[in-house]
Amino acid sequence: MSDEQDFQARAARGWRLWLVFLLLFLIAAAVAGKMLSLNVQEQAFLKRQGDARVLRTAVIPAHRGMISDRNGLPLSVSAPVSTVWMNPKEFDLQNASINKLASLVDTNKTALLKRVAQFRDKQFIYLKRQMTPNQAEQVEDLHIPGVYVDREYKRFYPAAEVATHLIGFTSVDGVGQEGVELAFEDWLQGVPGKKLVMRDLLGRTVKHIRELEPMVQGKDLQLSIDLRLQYLAYRELKAAVQAHKADSAAMVVLDVHTGEVLAMVNQPSYNPNDRSNLGSDMKSLRNRAVTDTFEPGSTMKPLTIAAALMSGKYTPGSVIDTSPGYIRVKGNTIRDHRNYGELDLGRIITKSSNVGITKLALSMHGDAVRNIFQNVGLGQVPGTGFPGEQPGVLPYLSERQLVERATMAYGYGISVTPLQLAQAYLPFATGGLVRHVSLLKLDRPEPGTRVMPENVAREVLEMMETVTQSGGTGRRAAIEGYRVAGKTGTVHKVGTGGYADDQYVSVFAGVAPVDNPEIVAVVMVDNPKGQEYYGGEVAAPLFSRVVGGALRMLNVAPDNWQPVSSQMVMK
Repeated sequence: MSDEQDFQARAARGWRLWLVFLLLFLIAAAVAGKMLSLNVQEQAFLKRQGDARVLRTAVIPAHRGMISDRNGLPLSVSAPVSTVWMNPKEFDLQNASINKLASLVDTNKTALLKRVAQFRDKQFIYLKRQMTPNQAEQVEDLHIPGVYVDREYKRFYPAAEVATHLIGFTSVDGVGQEGVELAFEDWLQGVPGKKLVMRDLLGRTVKHIRELEPMVQGKDLQLSIDLRLQYLAYRELKAAVQAHKADSAAMVVLDVHTGEVLAMVNQPSYNPNDRSNLGSDMKSLRNRAVTDTFEPGSTMKPLTIAAALMSGKYTPGSVIDTSPGYIRVKGNTIRDHRNYGELDLGRIITKSSNVGITKLALSMHGDAVRNIFQNVGLGQVPGTGFPGEQPGVLPYLSERQLVERATMAYGYGISVTPLQLAQAYLPFATGGLVRHVSLLKLDRPEPGTRVMPENVAREVLEMMETVTQSGGTGRRAAIEGYRVAGKTGTVHKVGTGGYADDQYVSVFAGVAPVDNPEIVAVVMVDNPKGQEYYGGEVAAPLFSRVVGGALRMLNVAPDNWQPVSSQMVMK
C-alpha cells in the first residue's frame, strides 16, 4: 500500500471516530436536556403522577364513646375489628391464594369469582365486615393484589340482654339504631380523621406521610342505672313472665331523691351482640317501659284520694258509704268485689273500692282529678329523650261526662307508660314534689315541683301502707324489715268487642321504705295466663323481690326491724 493510500485510510478512520464522538455527544446532550426538562419543566407533572400511584388518603377511624352505668361499669364499648374489601379492577383472577381468601371471608371460590365478575367495573366492594384482627392479618399475609384491609370498631355490649332495651344497638357502620345509642348519637359518635400514606403495589401501607384531618373521639356517657339492680330486676321479671305465661312485662325503679332511673327492664328481650335470630320480630326491640301504654286501673286511686284531701271537703277520717257494693251512674253500674259498707279514705285504698272512689270523684270539681293526674306528669312525654317515649292519654272531660269522670278516677279511660306511673308516685315519697325522671346520672338533682301539700302526701302514703298489710290487696308486696306502701291494679284489656273477660294487665306501684323513702318502683305484667292474674298475685311479689334486694344492695337501713326475742339463745 502506498503512502497516499495509507494516509487516506487513516483519514477515513479519524473521520468515523469523530462522527462517533459527535453522535455520543449529541446523545449525551439529549439525555442531559431531557433530564433538565424533567427536573425543571415537568417536575410538578411527574410528581403528581408518582403520588397518584403510591400515595393514598386513609381514614383514621374514630372511637365511639363508652356507655357506662352510674358506677362506671361498661354497658357499651367499642372493640377494634377489621374490614376486608376489594378493588375488582386490580384483583388477580389467577392468584393461587383465592381459595384461602374465600374461606377467610366465609364464602367459596366460585361465589367469590362470580361476585368479582359482577362488579368488575367497580373499584370497591366489601368482602367481609368486622373481622377479628387475627383473621384480617391472615388475609394480609396472602398478598393478593386488589385486596385491602382497613381498621374500624365494632360495638360490644357486656350486659347483653339485661340492658339491651335501654342501651339499644348500632348498625354495622357504628351508627345508633335503637335506645340510648340512637338518642345520644351526636354525643357518642366520633369524627373520623384522614391521613396521607404511601402504599406499595400490593396495597400495603409502607409509610405514614402526615395527618390531614385530626380524628375526634366520641364522648363517654354515664347512665343513671345501677347494673346490679338492673340484673336483679331483669332476672326476676324474666322468671315471673315464664311462671305466669305472660305476653310481656316491664319494670321501672326510680331514685326518690333525684328522679334517676336505677333500673329499667323488659320482657321479652334479645341479645344485641347476636341479632341473627331476631328476624322480623320488632316487638322484642321495644322498650316497653317508655313506649307501651296501658290503663293503670286502681293504681290511680291514691292520686284521687290526694285530690279529695286537697279539695278541703275531706279528711283521712271522712267516711264514705259504699253500700250496697255498687253505684249507678247515668245508667252504668260500677261495682266493688263485695259490699264493704262504710269506709274511711284509708280503707277505700286498702279495699280498692271503686264505689268509694266514684263517690269522691263525682263530689269534687269536674277537673279536680284530671288536674292532679296532669300535675304528676300523666298525658305528657316524660322528657328523657328516649326514642319513641309516649305521652299516654289523659282526656279532657266535661261536667256532663259523669261516667268518664268516675272511671278516670280509678284508672280506666286513660293510659300511661310504666315510667309515667313511677313518676306519678314520686310525690308520695318526696313529700309532695314531682321530679323530672332521668336516664343519665345527675351531678346536681333538680329541686322538684310541688304538686300536693306535704301533709297530704304523707297521709296518702300511710294509707297505701295498709295495702301491703293484713287485709290489703298487696300483702305479697311486703318486704321483711321494711315498711312498704303501694297499690295494686288489675285491669281488663281492651279487645275487639270491648273489655275482654279473660285478659288482664297486672300492676303494682309502690314506695319503700315508708319511714324514709328511697325507691319508687312499678311492675307491669301483660296478660298473665296462669291461675293467678291479680296485681296482688302477679306484680306485687315481683315488686317485693326486686325492691327488697335493691334496698339491701343500696345499704338502706330497715325501718321495720323486729328485734330477736330475749328468750332466744344465740348459738
